Amino acid sequence: MFAIKPHHGGISVPNLDESIDWYRLMLGFELESRAFISQIPAEIAFIRCGDYRIELFQLDQAHPLPADRREPHLDLKTHGHKHLCFAVQDAPAAFAVLRGKGANIVFENVIDGTPMGFLRDNSGNLLELIQCPALWSAQGEHR
Repeated sequence: MFAIKPHHGGISVPNLDESIDWYRLMLGFELESRAFISQIPAEIAFIRCGDYRIELFQLDQAHPLPADRREPHLDLKTHGHKHLCFAVQDAPAAFAVLRGKGANIVFENVIDGTPMGFLRDNSGNLLELIQCPALWSAQGEHR
């Protein structure tokens, strides 16, 4: 086999600038780079938080996200990518901060003792937060 490490996920959005601003305000991502890819053609931006990047795409002819893809349980009925998930130290506290910023929270829950939940970005794409404090203690990080 060969070694792999996470690098980025890609999301198509209707407005690149608005999405860059949303991810910065809500989740602390910063703009890493912007470009135009003529082969697609699309405006793209890489945003980064820690070691993780999201590649945002804005295409003139893209279709809006269908309503059923905005609901976690309904989205599972369509094959393909479902959501990005981010670990947090304290999920209820993270959702409280996001709620205070006006984020579109889908739901919060505790599954098998683990607090988690979903929110939608400014384009309706699903994002999951899951409480996993062990990731910080294992790395010695305290964010």
